[in-house]
Amino acid sequence: MPRAADKPLDAPEIRSHPNLHVVRTTAEAQDEQFLLRGTSSYRRASLALFLSGFATFSLLYCVQPLMPIFAEDFGISPAASSLSLSLSTGFLAFAIVCAATVSESFGRRSLMFASLLGAAICTIACALVPSWHALLVIRALEGLLLGGVPAVAMAYLSEEIDPRGLGASMGLYIAGNAFGGMAGRVVTGTLAEFFSWRVALGALGILGLAAAIGFFLLLPASRNFTPRKGFDARFHLKAWVGHISNPALPLLFAIGFLAMGTFVTVYNYIGFRLVQAPYNLNQTELGLIFTVYLFGIAASWIAGLLGDRIGHFVVLPAGIAVAAAGIAVTLSSSLPLIVLGIVLLTSGFFVAHSVASALVGRLARGTKGHASSLYLLSYYFGSSVAGSVGGYFWGADGWNAVVLFALALLALGMIAALVAARLAKR
Repeated sequence: MPRAADKPLDAPEIRSHPNLHVVRTTAEAQDEQFLLRGTSSYRRASLALFLSGFATFSLLYCVQPLMPIFAEDFGISPAASSLSLSLSTGFLAFAIVCAATVSESFGRRSLMFASLLGAAICTIACALVPSWHALLVIRALEGLLLGGVPAVAMAYLSEEIDPRGLGASMGLYIAGNAFGGMAGRVVTGTLAEFFSWRVALGALGILGLAAAIGFFLLLPASRNFTPRKGFDARFHLKAWVGHISNPALPLLFAIGFLAMGTFVTVYNYIGFRLVQAPYNLNQTELGLIFTVYLFGIAASWIAGLLGDRIGHFVVLPAGIAVAAAGIAVTLSSSLPLIVLGIVLLTSGFFVAHSVASALVGRLARGTKGHASSLYLLSYYFGSSVAGSVGGYFWGADGWNAVVLFALALLALGMIAALVAARLAKR
């Protein structure tokens, strides 16, 4: 047994996995060391991943409030202006799967930093381009770059954080996502109103650069991950098939699809309802709805703590139930109750997403990055598919039909959560 003087300087901040009781060599023990909750390394890692989530989603969604301005400045239709976001999210969904394979060779920390840095530079470039088509090309490239963050960030947390503190750390990361999604919409919309959309994008790009640098300086190097040399297609295919063969994981992937699909559907079409009589909200008032993301930030963090203490499979269905209750409340004709419903939906969604993300990391066997990429692929696919299908329900019978569609998605999500809990216990 090594003497205390022989321990590395940061030894008090790491520990071996609690379920391992075999005798190990020093090298083997190093491979099984985790960051403990309450230590400075744990706090640095959690804050770094919060910054990565903030940068990713603020840079991704910053164009959403600018679409009407794009339509006017470039002389394009509203549908064409939406390409500034849909191209980014489409390329991001594709890149997430690729990022899992690249990170196995390139390294987690380096890939995430390169992705954040490149995406921030792309946002600054968007503020300078003279033509619409050039802006679209850059936004597509930005989505491709941002795909290198979400799945890899989840994999890093699952590999490096002590399992007993994983839920809280994952919750803080999801909170960064929520804060970034809100800031990207609210900040750019406000700056564009008082200055111009170019100033708004330029300012957000600079903020993204600062977040990327802070992320790189704070994040501890990987301890439990060794990059693979070369590219082995059979290895990656085997990893994906292995995760799909895990009985519980596909159900968690489905929950990501259903929860995100519900969330995006409600946010997509609640605006159409509130600009009509008797509410007649203007664009600024509608934009303030995005501030309810603050409840999502708190919910993500609380969900992580509760998951670690009372069980993730207890918190997961509770989050889905809260989201469903919120959607039902929006059937009211009272504007304050509608806003309350959106708050409950947002809180419940981020609880479910935070806990499901942590469960994917806990239940995955083998490479965590591949499991995370499959979850996030389902997550963004749900946003794209359900968000579009919800429009047909809005056209058929207005808000009542949208609510029915959203509740049906969450009912399927609840069934998936309960079945996954049973399978995981086996």
